[in-house]
Amino acid sequence: MMKKKSVSARKASLVLFLCQMISALDVPLDSKLLEELSQPPTITQQSPKDYIVDPRENIVIQCEAKGKPPPSFSWTRNGTHFDIDKDAQVTMKPNSGTLVVNIMNGGKAEAYEGVYQCTARNERGAAVSNNIVIRPSRSPLWTKEKLEPNHVREGDSLVLHCRPPVGLPPPIIFWMDNAFQRLPQSERVSQGLNGDLYFSNVQPEDTREDYICYARFNHTQTIQQKQPISVKVFSTKPVTERQPVLLTPTGSTSTKVELRGNVLLLECIAAGLPTPVIRWIKEGGELPANRTFFENFKKTLKIIDVSEADSGNYKCIARNRLGSAHHVISVTVKAAPYWITAPRNLVLSPGEDGTLICRANGNPKPNISWLANGVPIAIAPEDPSRKVDGDTIIFSHVQERSSAVYQCNASNEYGYLLANAFVNVLAEPPRILTPANKLYQVIADSPALLDCAYFGSPKPEIEWFKGVKGSILRGNEYVFHDNGTLEIPVAQKDSTGTYTCVARNELGKIQNEVHLEVKDPTMIIKQPEYKVIQRYGQASFECVIKHDSTLLPTIIWLKDNAELPDDERFLVGKDNLTIMNVTDKDDGTYTCIVNTTLDSVSASAVLTVVAAPPTPAIIYARPNPPFDLELTGQLERSVELSWIPGDENNSPITNFVIEYEDGLHEPGVWHYQTEVPGTQTTVQLKLSPYVNYSFRVIAVNEIGRSPPSEPSEQYLTKSANPDENPSNVQGIGSEPDNLVITWESLKGFQSNGPGLQYKVSWRQKDVDDEWTSVIVANVSKYIVSGTPTFVPYEIKVQALNDLGYAPEPSEVIGHSGEDLPMVAPGNVQVHVINSTLAKVHWDTVPLKTVRGHLQGYKVYYWKVQSLSRRSRRHVEKKILTFRGNKTFGMLPGLEPYSSYKLNVRVVNGKGEGPASPDKVFKTPEGVPSSPSFLRITNPTLDSLTLEWGSPTHPNGVLTSYILKFQPINNTHELGPLVEIRIPANESSLILKNLNYSTRYKFYFNAQTSVGSGSQITEEAITIMDEAGILRPAVGAGKGYSEILFATSPVMHSVRPTFYKVQPLYPRIRNVTTAAAETYANISWEYEGPDHANFYVEYGVAGSKEDWKKEIVNGSRSFFVLKGLTPGTAYKVRVGAEGLSGFRSSEDVFETGPAMASRQVDIATQGWFIGLMCAVALLILILLIVCFIRRNKGGKYPVKEKEDAHADPEIQPMKEDDGTFGEYSDAEDHKPLKKGSRTPSDRTVKKEDSDDSLVDYGEGVNGQFNEDGSFIGQYSGKKEKEPAEGNESSEAPSPVNAMNSFV
Repeated sequence: MMKKKSVSARKASLVLFLCQMISALDVPLDSKLLEELSQPPTITQQSPKDYIVDPRENIVIQCEAKGKPPPSFSWTRNGTHFDIDKDAQVTMKPNSGTLVVNIMNGGKAEAYEGVYQCTARNERGAAVSNNIVIRPSRSPLWTKEKLEPNHVREGDSLVLHCRPPVGLPPPIIFWMDNAFQRLPQSERVSQGLNGDLYFSNVQPEDTREDYICYARFNHTQTIQQKQPISVKVFSTKPVTERQPVLLTPTGSTSTKVELRGNVLLLECIAAGLPTPVIRWIKEGGELPANRTFFENFKKTLKIIDVSEADSGNYKCIARNRLGSAHHVISVTVKAAPYWITAPRNLVLSPGEDGTLICRANGNPKPNISWLANGVPIAIAPEDPSRKVDGDTIIFSHVQERSSAVYQCNASNEYGYLLANAFVNVLAEPPRILTPANKLYQVIADSPALLDCAYFGSPKPEIEWFKGVKGSILRGNEYVFHDNGTLEIPVAQKDSTGTYTCVARNELGKIQNEVHLEVKDPTMIIKQPEYKVIQRYGQASFECVIKHDSTLLPTIIWLKDNAELPDDERFLVGKDNLTIMNVTDKDDGTYTCIVNTTLDSVSASAVLTVVAAPPTPAIIYARPNPPFDLELTGQLERSVELSWIPGDENNSPITNFVIEYEDGLHEPGVWHYQTEVPGTQTTVQLKLSPYVNYSFRVIAVNEIGRSPPSEPSEQYLTKSANPDENPSNVQGIGSEPDNLVITWESLKGFQSNGPGLQYKVSWRQKDVDDEWTSVIVANVSKYIVSGTPTFVPYEIKVQALNDLGYAPEPSEVIGHSGEDLPMVAPGNVQVHVINSTLAKVHWDTVPLKTVRGHLQGYKVYYWKVQSLSRRSRRHVEKKILTFRGNKTFGMLPGLEPYSSYKLNVRVVNGKGEGPASPDKVFKTPEGVPSSPSFLRITNPTLDSLTLEWGSPTHPNGVLTSYILKFQPINNTHELGPLVEIRIPANESSLILKNLNYSTRYKFYFNAQTSVGSGSQITEEAITIMDEAGILRPAVGAGKGYSEILFATSPVMHSVRPTFYKVQPLYPRIRNVTTAAAETYANISWEYEGPDHANFYVEYGVAGSKEDWKKEIVNGSRSFFVLKGLTPGTAYKVRVGAEGLSGFRSSEDVFETGPAMASRQVDIATQGWFIGLMCAVALLILILLIVCFIRRNKGGKYPVKEKEDAHADPEIQPMKEDDGTFGEYSDAEDHKPLKKGSRTPSDRTVKKEDSDDSLVDYGEGVNGQFNEDGSFIGQYSGKKEKEPAEGNESSEAPSPVNAMNSFV
């Protein structure tokens, strides 16, 4: 019991001692004083405790300190002295402790890892920095791993692990695809805090092969990429719904420790179908308001600036309609040390007492330890005036040798705090810091505060005196402040005078005088009064003031406590406010505020606007001109002009315009001078020297301007030096060895006097050269010769006249003349993009070789020859200019399948430099132009001869010609379309077995391996059958064949059935797709008005996302969709612009693996064509023999032939299936082996055609180029089904036989 009493008594005595101690001195922040006083070191700047550096850059470890005398610096590394002089890679900045480790010159950052501490020392003590831990940043590569594709059932959960490499600091994780687009995230798919990608349930659209995890290391500005992860979702029907299960964290409970002040992040991600919704609660409490945020679709709970009160159990609940799951996270908030009271610097006088207090808190509670000048206080040199008591050091009767810097270290397992605080014992005589003879001004009856800032050690005593020999000031009429200030609570006029402040201590005495002036208050002796004004009338408020004669007042008017409207109707005079033509919106309170440098007063009045009584009609007109102009107060640079206004003619004058004439330089020309409000009849005008002025005044009202007044008397101002220099000074060389200096000359009245000239000065920039000057007459150009080529010059042009020079002009930078560039761009590369477009790259030339202002680069390119014709032609060079310092450009409008050359030249203001070596490049094949001509000659009863010329621009190697034709009757109805493929080496063709006296329309185009060119069309008529032979029926797109047999002498004319030209309404049908790995060719058939503009819409099949839309250029009937995802089902439809709601039905296709590479078309090989010709010749001979043998059998009726052969091809056909009815004659045409899939008039339905691309080998799996051209190899047409009829019953036409092989 007695022991407890003694402890309590000791603590009480300590508290009493601290309360009785003399407070430490405060050192004023006076820069001059601080420079003179001795002071221990203070650390002002240091690197962070945990300092991660870029291993590629120099390491800068900061340590800055101040003190008097300036401190010296030393370092420790890993607890031992770091000798900087022995390491050539390490330097210390002058007058600083900052270290620079030269990594960029061969040093290794890893060699300098460690713990560094800086010490700043002078004769008064030593301050130390924090322990600075240096660690170089690391961004390691991903470890190689074999990633198997993830095959997941639809609706199941999935986690894609990122597992980034361990870096310093840890990387930022994000997921992207191959196109560097961020993967979309949602409540269903999201990234966890650990970087993994979580799928609560997978859907078919999650199938893709490019899930890529990226790690960004900010310190080294690098990004590392994990190998792509493949996910394939397979569907099972039905998809089973599942209740929530937590993917992370696992189990039912977990723990989390976070530090005070940090951000707390808690995460819960759940699997389930439907996708679960996450909710967070705090057990036994509420989530902190204003500090709680939900992120990642509420899967992450974020609490900022956490404290110990945020400890507790946090529960996340995942719920869907099938159930719920939960997890409890127990959070404990610990705390690194934080200050309660940090030690503060002490400035003491010898013999005084003081304390340093160091109090910190944390969880767990930190340990407090003291150091003196960087040494643990237990082993530091003893100081009898110092006593350590836990977190307090007590100083008693200090002496100058007691000055030192003390360090307080508060630490626990989570960190530490280190603070420096010095004890500075000073013996200084008094100093007064307030400037001598400072003047104070106050308004009578207000307080006056007279400063006497001081410093001394020991603390000086302050006394005040009034007058030179006055007595010391005492009494209730004065207040003396601890900082030395004298306060006079109520200053009167007799308080004016000189006051003396005296500061003294045992080391000396000093005094300072200040002066006080007491001014009369400002008063408003005539205040604004309440006004009631009729609408469109005039209101005026007065504000007459009285003020101290030594103060300059300013008057401000406010309306409703805001600035006056920006309206010229509001006229502010010296002591009044006038409002012209008042309107209802002018209602309000008007306040006059008078301000001086010492006081402010105000007064207000209300304006009420009422309606004006009816008045008779008033005639309004422009005002009459002002008269009686008078000049007074003539000075060298100003004059006062006054006038009498003319009649305003019932419309108030709003303003006066003043104009002037310069009779000396521009007689008869009037210039605008200024304008003033309509209530003003005098104006002070600013004048220029050496001008013979005359003035006139024009009055303005709402109707218009008055005629000008009569001119005033003339006033000639005196000459003077020029006030300004020429403008727009430039230096641009016209030749490689000169500099042309130009400027805009001063106008006449700007000369300010006679003898205007210009002093032109120049010198080469960045060269230690003197100015070269020359004086020229009143011109605007001077040429300097003999200059180096294109170097910068400093230029200035100064005006002067007979009286002297203008002010010193500003300098401008110009350049001497340019010369042609010296070198050509190098490393010219050409990348051919397609058959008409190429991209050219080059390296920039060194700027010093440009010898002028770089304007850009010119690309010269020309066609050398066409690869299809191998014939040269006149070279026509084309030029493209690319402005600026570009390194690439696009070359459009190239001709396909051609050889080109190009070169690149640099361009400056003088011209072009030398050309780069010619670069040769070739363009790929394109589609050909239309054949050069199509002539139809030698018409007979049943044949026509076609001749054609090859395309003017074949744009490649021609593979074949396509001929389509169809009959046209007298009412312009079109019959079925027939298509023939013709070898590329043919230039004519005889068509036989045509109908007599029938008009045919022909469509003819050429093809390359890329596709078909544009068509050329012609029409021709077979001749009349004068013998009365009947016209054969035209088949519905089945082709034709030649049938030879005798006809009966009696026959009935059978007219063929024709289709009307369609359509009566627009439609798009037969949308077909051919898909590759990442693109698909879409084609369609269109029936409707010409010049339709199409668009293609597409999206992922089964997705609810909006359709994506692509516009089709021109009126093409095909389009290539690019950038598709492999192995994905897409939906597609085609529409026409401008036709609302008009689009095709949807089609579905699936992208697949890459197609086979382009194969050689066997049909274009020479040996194959020769073989087919031989076979065709044999067949022709066989047909002739058959024809002779059949003719020996005699003639027989058509009906008997039909019964004998029973060929379904020539049976009567129904109208509803779109074919021709009745019977055909003996020369009825059989179908071609390779019929047209789609007629050009687009009238035949898909089901009407028995031929398609499927008949040519690969079908829809044929490969397409990205421009939509079909490049698959034809492998011969498939055999027809038996329903086509017994074709062996009749001999085929020789032409058809040939066509079946081409």
